[in-house]
Amino acid sequence: MEERSASAARLFDIRRVIGLLFVVYGVLVTAAGIFVSDADLAKAQDININLWAGLSMLVLGLLFLLWLRLSPTVPTPSRREADDGGPGAVPSAGE
Repeated sequence: MEERSASAARLFDIRRVIGLLFVVYGVLVTAAGIFVSDADLAKAQDININLWAGLSMLVLGLLFLLWLRLSPTVPTPSRREADDGGPGAVPSAGE
């Protein structure tokens, strides 16, 4: 039961959700920037806004995923583990 909650905590880490969303949207916006027409570029004063925004979103999403990889979530020990001397429990002075 506790292993399931630990894996669920890692699965639904907000860094993973934000990182994946930025990567997906970054790919879509970058694709829109790659296949831009000359008329659309003229409207934006020859600056490919979609391409730059999409690449920025990709970089940000990858940074979130890298942060998750380098600093994973460690669930707090349950009350039962702490009472039983399970993983993460600190021995008292008498032991």
